[in-house]
Amino acid sequence: MLASHTLLRAILPSAPVICERMGKVHQEDSNVKEKNSEFSLVRVKGTWKSKLGMKIKDTFDCVSAAKIYESITEKGTSWTVVSPITFTYKVTETHGLLDSSNDTLLLGHITDPQQIEDIKRSNKPIRRFVVIDQEVYKIYGPKLTEYLEANDVVYKILALSTTEENKSMETALKILEEVNNFALDRRTEPIIAIGGGVCLDIVGLAASLYRRRTPYIRVPTTLLSYIDASVGAKTGVNFANCKNKLGAYIPPAAAFLDLSFMQSVPRRHISNGLAEMLKMALMKHKGLFELLEEHGCMLLDTKFQAGNNVYGHNSVKVASQTTQIAIITMLEELAPNLWEDDLNRLVDFGHLISPALEMKVLPSLLHGEAVNIDMSYMAYVSHESGLLTEEEKQRIINCMVGLELPVWHEEFTMELIQKSLQDRLKHSGGLVRMPLPIGLGQAEIFNNISCDTLQKAYIKWCEELSVSSDSTCDA
Repeated sequence: MLASHTLLRAILPSAPVICERMGKVHQEDSNVKEKNSEFSLVRVKGTWKSKLGMKIKDTFDCVSAAKIYESITEKGTSWTVVSPITFTYKVTETHGLLDSSNDTLLLGHITDPQQIEDIKRSNKPIRRFVVIDQEVYKIYGPKLTEYLEANDVVYKILALSTTEENKSMETALKILEEVNNFALDRRTEPIIAIGGGVCLDIVGLAASLYRRRTPYIRVPTTLLSYIDASVGAKTGVNFANCKNKLGAYIPPAAAFLDLSFMQSVPRRHISNGLAEMLKMALMKHKGLFELLEEHGCMLLDTKFQAGNNVYGHNSVKVASQTTQIAIITMLEELAPNLWEDDLNRLVDFGHLISPALEMKVLPSLLHGEAVNIDMSYMAYVSHESGLLTEEEKQRIINCMVGLELPVWHEEFTMELIQKSLQDRLKHSGGLVRMPLPIGLGQAEIFNNISCDTLQKAYIKWCEELSVSSDSTCDA
Protein backbone atom coordinates (compact mmCIF):
# COMPACT_ATOMS: atom_id res chain seq x y z
CA MET A 1 0.00 0.00 0.00
CA LEU A 2 1.27 3.44 -0.93
CA ALA A 3 -0.11 6.59 0.62
CA SER A 4 0.33 10.24 -0.24
CA HIS A 5 -0.20 13.35 1.85
CA THR A 6 -0.17 17.03 0.97
CA LEU A 7 -0.67 20.42 2.57
CA LEU A 8 -2.81 23.29 1.31
CA ARG A 9 -2.53 26.78 2.66
CA ALA A 10 -5.42 29.15 1.94
CA ILE A 11 -5.04 32.90 2.31
CA LEU A 12 -8.17 34.92 3.02
CA PRO A 13 -8.35 38.41 1.47
CA SER A 14 -8.62 41.54 3.54
CA ALA A 15 -11.87 41.96 5.43
CA PRO A 16 -13.48 45.00 7.08
CA VAL A 17 -12.68 45.81 10.69
CA ILE A 18 -15.07 44.27 13.19
CA CYS A 19 -15.87 45.71 16.62
CA GLU A 20 -14.42 42.84 18.64
CA ARG A 21 -11.23 41.46 17.16
CA MET A 22 -11.40 37.87 18.36
CA GLY A 23 -11.40 38.82 22.02
CA LYS A 24 -8.18 40.83 21.94
CA VAL A 25 -8.24 44.51 22.88
CA HIS A 26 -5.70 46.67 21.07
CA GLN A 27 -4.40 49.86 22.63
CA GLU A 28 -4.36 52.94 20.46
CA ASP A 29 -0.81 54.02 19.67
CA SER A 30 -0.23 56.59 16.99
CA ASN A 31 3.46 55.64 16.82
CA VAL A 32 2.73 52.00 15.91
CA LYS A 33 2.52 51.54 12.16
CA GLU A 34 1.51 47.88 12.28
CA LYS A 35 0.42 45.45 15.00
CA ASN A 36 0.47 41.71 14.37
CA SER A 37 -1.14 38.97 16.45
CA GLU A 38 -1.19 35.19 16.08
CA PHE A 39 -4.27 33.27 17.23
CA SER A 40 -4.70 29.56 17.77
CA LEU A 41 -8.10 27.95 17.39
CA VAL A 42 -9.43 25.75 20.18
CA ARG A 43 -12.68 23.88 20.60
CA VAL A 44 -14.72 24.94 23.64
CA LYS A 45 -18.09 23.28 24.26
CA GLY A 46 -18.81 22.56 20.62
CA THR A 47 -17.59 25.83 19.16
CA TRP A 48 -14.22 27.14 18.00
CA LYS A 49 -12.58 30.08 19.79
CA SER A 50 -9.47 32.07 18.88
CA LYS A 51 -6.91 32.31 21.65
CA LEU A 52 -3.61 34.16 22.09
CA GLY A 53 -0.68 32.51 23.79
CA MET A 54 2.10 30.03 23.17
CA LYS A 55 0.96 27.29 25.59
CA ILE A 56 -2.45 26.64 24.14
CA LYS A 57 -1.92 22.87 23.85
CA ASP A 58 -1.20 22.65 27.58
CA THR A 59 -4.55 24.28 28.38
CA PHE A 60 -7.02 22.88 25.83
CA ASP A 61 -7.60 19.32 24.67
CA CYS A 62 -8.66 20.12 21.10
CA VAL A 63 -6.42 22.57 19.23
CA SER A 64 -6.67 23.02 15.47
CA ALA A 65 -3.56 23.06 13.30
CA ALA A 66 -5.02 26.16 11.64
CA LYS A 67 -3.88 29.67 12.62
CA ILE A 68 -5.35 33.13 12.18
CA TYR A 69 -2.90 36.00 11.86
CA GLU A 70 -4.28 39.48 12.46
CA SER A 71 -2.57 42.57 11.11
CA ILE A 72 -3.68 46.10 12.08
CA THR A 73 -2.36 49.05 10.12
CA GLU A 74 -3.46 52.61 9.51
CA LYS A 75 -5.35 51.32 6.45
CA GLY A 76 -7.41 48.83 8.42
CA THR A 77 -7.35 45.24 9.66
CA SER A 78 -6.68 42.09 7.71
CA TRP A 79 -6.73 38.43 8.68
CA THR A 80 -4.59 35.76 7.11
CA VAL A 81 -5.72 32.16 7.51
CA VAL A 82 -3.20 29.32 7.38
CA SER A 83 -5.18 26.10 7.26
CA PRO A 84 -3.26 22.85 6.75
CA ILE A 85 -5.47 20.41 4.87
CA THR A 86 -4.12 16.86 4.68
CA PHE A 87 -5.31 14.52 1.96
CA THR A 88 -4.57 10.86 2.58
CA TYR A 89 -5.23 8.40 -0.22
CA LYS A 90 -4.33 4.81 -0.87
CA VAL A 91 -2.83 3.40 -4.02
CA THR A 92 -3.28 -0.33 -3.60
CA GLU A 93 -2.25 -3.16 -5.88
CA THR A 94 -4.62 -6.09 -5.59
CA HIS A 95 -5.62 -9.24 -7.47
CA GLY A 96 -9.11 -10.43 -8.31
CA LEU A 97 -10.74 -7.10 -7.53
CA LEU A 98 -14.10 -8.34 -8.82
CA ASP A 99 -13.97 -11.69 -7.03
CA SER A 100 -16.95 -11.78 -4.68
CA SER A 101 -14.74 -12.72 -1.71
CA ASN A 102 -12.52 -9.66 -2.19
CA ASP A 103 -13.97 -6.69 -0.30
CA THR A 104 -11.28 -4.22 -1.44
CA LEU A 105 -13.58 -2.43 -3.89
CA LEU A 106 -16.16 -1.80 -1.18
CA LEU A 107 -14.06 -1.30 1.96
CA GLY A 108 -10.45 -0.93 0.87
CA HIS A 109 -10.55 2.87 1.06
CA ILE A 110 -11.33 2.86 4.80
CA THR A 111 -8.30 3.34 7.06
CA ASP A 112 -9.99 2.76 10.43
CA PRO A 113 -10.27 -1.00 11.25
CA GLN A 114 -13.05 -0.34 13.73
CA GLN A 115 -15.11 1.38 11.06
CA ILE A 116 -14.74 -1.64 8.81
CA GLU A 117 -15.90 -3.94 11.62
CA ASP A 118 -18.89 -1.70 12.31
CA ILE A 119 -19.92 -1.82 8.65
CA LYS A 120 -19.64 -5.59 8.53
CA ARG A 121 -21.78 -5.98 11.66
CA SER A 122 -24.38 -3.45 10.56
CA ASN A 123 -27.65 -4.52 8.95
CA LYS A 124 -27.56 -1.40 6.81
CA PRO A 125 -26.76 -2.31 3.19
CA ILE A 126 -23.72 -0.85 1.45
CA ARG A 127 -24.68 1.56 -1.35
CA ARG A 128 -22.45 2.37 -4.31
CA PHE A 129 -22.78 4.48 -7.45
CA VAL A 130 -20.53 3.12 -10.20
CA VAL A 131 -19.51 4.90 -13.40
CA ILE A 132 -17.88 2.57 -15.90
CA ASP A 133 -16.63 3.07 -19.44
CA GLN A 134 -19.15 1.43 -21.76
CA GLU A 135 -16.49 -0.61 -23.59
CA VAL A 136 -15.21 -1.90 -20.25
CA TYR A 137 -18.79 -2.64 -19.23
CA LYS A 138 -19.26 -4.86 -22.28
CA ILE A 139 -16.43 -7.05 -20.97
CA TYR A 140 -16.74 -6.79 -17.19
CA GLY A 141 -20.37 -5.69 -16.70
CA PRO A 142 -21.72 -9.17 -15.83
CA LYS A 143 -18.86 -9.82 -13.39
CA LEU A 144 -19.28 -6.40 -11.77
CA THR A 145 -23.02 -6.95 -11.35
CA GLU A 146 -22.44 -10.40 -9.91
CA TYR A 147 -19.89 -8.96 -7.47
CA LEU A 148 -22.22 -6.23 -6.22
CA GLU A 149 -25.17 -8.57 -5.82
CA ALA A 150 -23.09 -11.23 -4.08
CA ASN A 151 -22.14 -8.61 -1.49
CA ASP A 152 -25.74 -7.36 -1.09
CA VAL A 153 -24.87 -3.90 -2.38
CA VAL A 154 -27.57 -1.41 -3.33
CA TYR A 155 -26.10 -0.07 -6.53
CA LYS A 156 -26.49 1.97 -9.68
CA ILE A 157 -24.20 1.32 -12.64
CA LEU A 158 -23.86 4.10 -15.22
CA ALA A 159 -22.09 2.94 -18.37
CA LEU A 160 -20.87 5.84 -20.50
CA SER A 161 -18.77 6.42 -23.57
CA THR A 162 -15.68 8.12 -22.16
CA THR A 163 -13.41 9.25 -24.97
CA GLU A 164 -11.41 12.43 -25.60
CA GLU A 165 -14.19 13.57 -27.93
CA ASN A 166 -16.81 13.58 -25.14
CA LYS A 167 -14.50 14.41 -22.24
CA SER A 168 -16.67 17.43 -21.54
CA MET A 169 -18.60 19.31 -18.91
CA GLU A 170 -21.78 17.90 -20.44
CA THR A 171 -20.63 14.36 -19.61
CA ALA A 172 -19.70 15.41 -16.08
CA LEU A 173 -23.14 16.99 -15.61
CA LYS A 174 -24.83 13.84 -16.88
CA ILE A 175 -23.00 11.89 -14.18
CA LEU A 176 -24.00 14.45 -11.56
CA GLU A 177 -27.68 14.19 -12.49
CA GLU A 178 -27.58 10.43 -11.97
CA VAL A 179 -25.61 10.79 -8.73
CA ASN A 180 -28.19 13.24 -7.44
CA ASN A 181 -31.03 10.87 -8.33
CA PHE A 182 -29.25 8.07 -6.46
CA ALA A 183 -29.06 10.35 -3.41
CA LEU A 184 -25.80 9.00 -2.07
CA ASP A 185 -24.30 9.92 1.27
CA ARG A 186 -21.30 12.05 0.34
CA ARG A 187 -19.34 11.03 3.42
CA THR A 188 -19.77 7.26 3.47
CA GLU A 189 -20.66 6.27 -0.10
CA PRO A 190 -17.80 7.00 -2.50
CA ILE A 191 -18.45 7.09 -6.23
CA ILE A 192 -16.55 4.32 -8.03
CA ALA A 193 -14.97 5.06 -11.43
CA ILE A 194 -13.92 2.08 -13.56
CA GLY A 195 -12.19 2.72 -16.86
CA GLY A 196 -9.30 4.46 -18.54
CA GLY A 197 -7.82 7.86 -17.80
CA VAL A 198 -10.62 9.82 -19.46
CA CYS A 199 -13.26 8.07 -17.35
CA LEU A 200 -11.27 8.58 -14.16
CA ASP A 201 -10.73 12.28 -14.93
CA ILE A 202 -14.39 13.01 -15.68
CA VAL A 203 -15.73 11.13 -12.66
CA GLY A 204 -13.13 12.77 -10.42
CA LEU A 205 -14.27 16.22 -11.53
CA ALA A 206 -17.93 15.32 -11.06
CA ALA A 207 -17.20 14.03 -7.55
CA SER A 208 -15.28 17.18 -6.67
CA LEU A 209 -18.29 19.28 -7.70
CA TYR A 210 -21.04 17.26 -6.03
CA ARG A 211 -21.72 18.85 -2.64
CA ARG A 212 -18.30 20.51 -3.00
CA ARG A 213 -16.38 17.26 -2.55
CA THR A 214 -17.65 13.71 -2.58
CA PRO A 215 -15.10 10.91 -2.15
CA TYR A 216 -14.46 8.72 -5.15
CA ILE A 217 -12.48 5.60 -5.99
CA ARG A 218 -10.43 4.98 -9.11
CA VAL A 219 -10.17 1.58 -10.76
CA PRO A 220 -7.93 1.89 -13.86
CA THR A 221 -8.51 -0.60 -16.64
CA THR A 222 -5.80 0.57 -19.05
CA LEU A 223 -2.05 0.54 -18.55
CA LEU A 224 -1.77 4.29 -19.01
CA SER A 225 -4.33 5.03 -16.30
CA TYR A 226 -2.81 2.31 -14.09
CA ILE A 227 0.51 4.14 -13.77
CA ASP A 228 -0.55 7.73 -14.43
CA ALA A 229 -4.12 8.98 -13.91
CA SER A 230 -4.89 6.66 -11.02
CA VAL A 231 -2.04 7.77 -8.75
CA GLY A 232 -2.40 11.56 -8.87
CA ALA A 233 -4.91 14.22 -7.83
CA LYS A 234 -5.83 15.78 -11.16
CA THR A 235 -9.38 15.70 -12.48
CA GLY A 236 -10.67 17.48 -15.54
CA VAL A 237 -12.49 17.79 -18.83
CA ASN A 238 -11.62 19.39 -22.14
CA PHE A 239 -12.88 22.89 -22.83
CA ALA A 240 -12.54 25.48 -25.62
CA ASN A 241 -10.68 22.89 -27.72
CA CYS A 242 -8.00 22.63 -25.02
CA LYS A 243 -7.12 19.48 -23.14
CA ASN A 244 -8.15 19.43 -19.46
CA LYS A 245 -8.73 23.18 -19.32
CA LEU A 246 -11.41 22.72 -16.65
CA GLY A 247 -10.52 20.66 -13.61
CA ALA A 248 -9.59 20.42 -9.97
CA TYR A 249 -6.90 18.93 -7.75
CA ILE A 250 -8.89 16.45 -5.68
CA PRO A 251 -7.29 13.04 -5.10
CA PRO A 252 -9.43 9.91 -4.81
CA ALA A 253 -10.07 8.24 -1.49
CA ALA A 254 -8.26 5.29 -3.04
CA ALA A 255 -7.03 3.81 -6.29
CA PHE A 256 -7.26 0.04 -6.67
CA LEU A 257 -4.88 -1.45 -9.22
CA ASP A 258 -5.51 -4.89 -10.70
CA LEU A 259 -3.26 -5.93 -13.58
CA SER A 260 -5.73 -8.61 -14.65
CA PHE A 261 -7.72 -5.87 -16.41
CA MET A 262 -4.81 -5.53 -18.86
CA GLN A 263 -5.54 -8.91 -20.47
CA SER A 264 -8.51 -7.39 -22.33
CA VAL A 265 -6.63 -4.25 -23.41
CA PRO A 266 -5.65 -4.10 -27.12
CA ARG A 267 -1.93 -4.26 -27.84
CA ARG A 268 -1.88 -0.66 -29.07
CA HIS A 269 -3.21 0.52 -25.71
CA ILE A 270 -0.54 -1.46 -23.85
CA SER A 271 2.01 0.39 -25.98
CA ASN A 272 0.18 3.62 -25.21
CA GLY A 273 0.66 3.06 -21.47
CA LEU A 274 4.30 2.12 -21.88
CA ALA A 275 4.92 5.67 -23.12
CA GLU A 276 4.10 7.12 -19.68
CA MET A 277 6.23 4.42 -18.08
CA LEU A 278 9.11 5.37 -20.38
CA LYS A 279 8.64 9.01 -19.37
CA MET A 280 9.35 8.17 -15.75
CA ALA A 281 12.27 5.98 -16.78
CA LEU A 282 13.92 8.78 -18.76
CA MET A 283 13.34 11.36 -16.06
CA LYS A 284 14.19 9.37 -12.93
CA HIS A 285 15.17 5.72 -13.22
CA LYS A 286 17.82 4.21 -15.49
CA GLY A 287 16.98 0.73 -14.22
CA LEU A 288 13.40 1.09 -15.45
CA PHE A 289 14.66 2.28 -18.82
CA GLU A 290 16.87 -0.79 -19.12
CA LEU A 291 13.96 -3.07 -18.22
CA LEU A 292 11.82 -1.48 -20.94
CA GLU A 293 14.71 -1.56 -23.38
CA GLU A 294 15.30 -5.28 -22.80
CA HIS A 295 11.80 -6.58 -22.11
CA GLY A 296 9.47 -4.16 -23.93
CA CYS A 297 8.33 -6.68 -26.50
CA MET A 298 7.68 -9.27 -23.80
CA LEU A 299 5.46 -6.82 -21.92
CA LEU A 300 3.54 -6.15 -25.11
CA ASP A 301 3.15 -9.86 -25.85
CA THR A 302 2.09 -10.89 -22.35
CA LYS A 303 0.08 -7.75 -21.50
CA PHE A 304 1.63 -7.85 -18.02
CA GLN A 305 -0.07 -11.21 -17.33
CA ALA A 306 1.11 -14.42 -15.75
CA GLY A 307 0.30 -17.70 -17.43
CA ASN A 308 1.65 -20.33 -19.71
CA ASN A 309 3.65 -18.30 -22.17
CA VAL A 310 7.06 -18.66 -23.74
CA TYR A 311 8.54 -16.13 -21.35
CA GLY A 312 7.77 -18.15 -18.21
CA HIS A 313 8.01 -16.71 -14.70
CA ASN A 314 10.26 -13.88 -15.90
CA SER A 315 7.27 -12.10 -17.42
CA VAL A 316 5.54 -11.85 -14.02
CA LYS A 317 8.69 -10.53 -12.37
CA VAL A 318 9.29 -7.87 -15.01
CA ALA A 319 5.63 -6.82 -15.04
CA SER A 320 5.72 -6.32 -11.28
CA GLN A 321 9.06 -4.50 -11.33
CA THR A 322 8.15 -2.07 -14.09
CA THR A 323 4.72 -1.13 -12.76
CA GLN A 324 5.92 -0.67 -9.20
CA ILE A 325 8.92 1.47 -10.20
CA ALA A 326 6.71 3.60 -12.44
CA ILE A 327 4.15 4.12 -9.65
CA ILE A 328 6.72 4.87 -6.95
CA THR A 329 8.66 7.35 -9.11
CA MET A 330 5.38 9.03 -10.08
CA LEU A 331 4.30 9.34 -6.45
CA GLU A 332 7.72 10.73 -5.51
CA GLU A 333 7.08 13.62 -7.90
CA LEU A 334 3.37 14.11 -7.19
CA ALA A 335 3.06 13.73 -3.41
CA PRO A 336 5.12 16.81 -2.41
CA ASN A 337 3.51 18.92 -5.13
CA LEU A 338 -0.05 17.64 -5.42
CA TRP A 339 -1.45 21.10 -6.18
CA GLU A 340 1.42 22.01 -8.53
CA ASP A 341 2.47 24.98 -6.43
CA ASP A 342 5.95 24.30 -7.80
CA LEU A 343 5.71 24.63 -11.57
CA ASN A 344 9.07 22.91 -12.14
CA ARG A 345 7.76 19.41 -12.75
CA LEU A 346 9.71 16.54 -14.28
CA VAL A 347 6.44 14.73 -14.97
CA ASP A 348 5.67 17.41 -17.58
CA PHE A 349 8.25 15.76 -19.86
CA GLY A 350 6.48 14.86 -23.07
CA HIS A 351 3.60 17.17 -22.21
CA LEU A 352 4.83 20.50 -23.57
CA ILE A 353 3.73 20.05 -27.19
CA SER A 354 1.70 16.83 -27.04
CA PRO A 355 -1.57 18.32 -25.69
CA ALA A 356 -1.87 20.58 -28.73
CA LEU A 357 -0.86 17.76 -31.08
CA GLU A 358 -3.34 15.34 -29.53
CA MET A 359 -6.24 17.78 -29.81
CA LYS A 360 -5.24 18.81 -33.35
CA VAL A 361 -5.33 15.29 -34.77
CA LEU A 362 -8.07 13.88 -32.51
CA PRO A 363 -8.87 10.97 -32.50
CA SER A 364 -6.00 9.53 -34.55
CA LEU A 365 -3.40 9.60 -31.74
CA LEU A 366 -3.78 8.11 -28.29
CA HIS A 367 -2.52 10.18 -25.35
CA GLY A 368 0.63 8.14 -24.79
CA GLU A 369 1.42 8.17 -28.50
CA ALA A 370 1.26 11.97 -28.60
CA VAL A 371 3.41 12.12 -25.46
CA ASN A 372 5.99 9.82 -27.03
CA ILE A 373 6.27 11.94 -30.16
CA ASP A 374 6.90 14.93 -27.90
CA MET A 375 9.54 12.96 -25.95
CA SER A 376 11.18 11.81 -29.16
CA TYR A 377 11.63 15.39 -30.32
CA MET A 378 12.84 16.49 -26.89
CA ALA A 379 15.50 13.77 -26.99
CA TYR A 380 16.85 15.54 -30.08
CA VAL A 381 16.67 18.87 -28.26
CA SER A 382 18.72 17.36 -25.43
CA HIS A 383 21.26 15.99 -27.87
CA GLU A 384 21.51 19.30 -29.72
CA SER A 385 22.03 21.02 -26.35
CA GLY A 386 24.87 18.67 -25.44
CA LEU A 387 22.88 16.97 -22.68
CA LEU A 388 22.67 13.54 -24.34
CA THR A 389 25.30 11.66 -26.30
CA GLU A 390 24.46 10.33 -29.76
CA GLU A 391 24.47 6.81 -28.32
CA GLU A 392 22.04 7.75 -25.54
CA LYS A 393 19.73 9.51 -27.97
CA GLN A 394 19.71 6.51 -30.27
CA ARG A 395 19.03 4.11 -27.41
CA ILE A 396 16.02 6.20 -26.45
CA ILE A 397 14.64 6.19 -29.99
CA ASN A 398 15.31 2.47 -30.41
CA CYS A 399 13.52 1.76 -27.14
CA MET A 400 10.50 3.77 -28.31
CA VAL A 401 10.38 1.84 -31.56
CA GLY A 402 10.71 -1.41 -29.63
CA LEU A 403 7.68 -0.40 -27.56
CA GLU A 404 5.80 0.13 -30.85
CA LEU A 405 5.37 3.83 -30.24
CA PRO A 406 5.36 6.54 -32.93
CA VAL A 407 8.45 8.75 -32.90
CA TRP A 408 7.41 11.37 -35.47
CA HIS A 409 4.25 13.00 -36.81
CA GLU A 410 3.73 15.33 -39.73
CA GLU A 411 1.46 17.63 -37.69
CA PHE A 412 4.20 18.12 -35.08
CA THR A 413 5.48 21.25 -36.81
CA MET A 414 7.79 24.08 -35.78
CA GLU A 415 4.73 26.32 -35.75
CA LEU A 416 3.00 23.99 -33.27
CA ILE A 417 6.15 23.85 -31.12
CA GLN A 418 6.48 27.62 -30.97
CA LYS A 419 2.79 28.20 -30.22
CA SER A 420 2.77 25.54 -27.49
CA LEU A 421 5.86 26.98 -25.81
CA GLN A 422 4.40 30.50 -25.97
CA ASP A 423 1.23 29.21 -24.31
CA ARG A 424 3.34 27.50 -21.67
CA LEU A 425 5.08 30.79 -20.86
CA LYS A 426 1.69 32.33 -20.11
CA HIS A 427 0.70 29.60 -17.68
CA SER A 428 4.06 28.79 -16.08
CA GLY A 429 5.07 32.07 -14.51
CA GLY A 430 6.82 33.43 -17.61
CA LEU A 431 9.27 30.52 -17.83
CA VAL A 432 9.15 27.59 -20.23
CA ARG A 433 10.25 25.09 -17.53
CA MET A 434 11.32 22.45 -20.03
CA PRO A 435 12.19 19.04 -18.54
CA LEU A 436 14.98 17.41 -20.53
CA PRO A 437 16.96 14.20 -20.06
CA ILE A 438 20.63 14.79 -19.21
CA GLY A 439 21.43 11.10 -19.46
CA LEU A 440 19.45 7.92 -19.13
CA GLY A 441 17.33 8.17 -15.99
CA GLN A 442 18.41 11.72 -15.14
CA ALA A 443 16.77 15.04 -15.94
CA GLU A 444 16.73 18.74 -15.18
CA ILE A 445 14.44 21.70 -15.86
CA PHE A 446 15.70 24.22 -18.44
CA ASN A 447 14.59 27.77 -19.25
CA ASN A 448 17.37 28.78 -21.62
CA ILE A 449 16.99 26.52 -24.66
CA SER A 450 17.34 28.85 -27.65
CA CYS A 451 15.06 29.03 -30.67
CA ASP A 452 18.07 28.15 -32.79
CA THR A 453 18.61 24.93 -30.81
CA LEU A 454 14.93 24.01 -31.13
CA GLN A 455 15.09 24.62 -34.89
CA LYS A 456 18.27 22.60 -35.41
CA ALA A 457 16.89 19.74 -33.32
CA TYR A 458 13.67 19.81 -35.33
CA ILE A 459 15.49 19.62 -38.66
CA LYS A 460 17.58 16.64 -37.52
CA TRP A 461 14.53 14.98 -35.99
CA CYS A 462 12.63 15.25 -39.26
CA GLU A 463 15.60 14.14 -41.37
CA GLU A 464 16.20 11.02 -39.30
CA LEU A 465 12.70 9.96 -38.27
CA SER A 466 10.17 11.29 -40.77
CA VAL A 467 10.28 8.01 -42.67
CA SER A 468 8.67 5.80 -40.04
CA SER A 469 9.68 2.20 -39.76
CA ASP A 470 7.62 -0.63 -38.33
CA SER A 471 8.83 -2.18 -35.12
CA THR A 472 9.28 -5.91 -34.89
CA CYS A 473 9.27 -8.02 -31.77
CA ASP A 474 10.83 -11.45 -31.74
CA ALA A 475 9.23 -13.93 -29.39
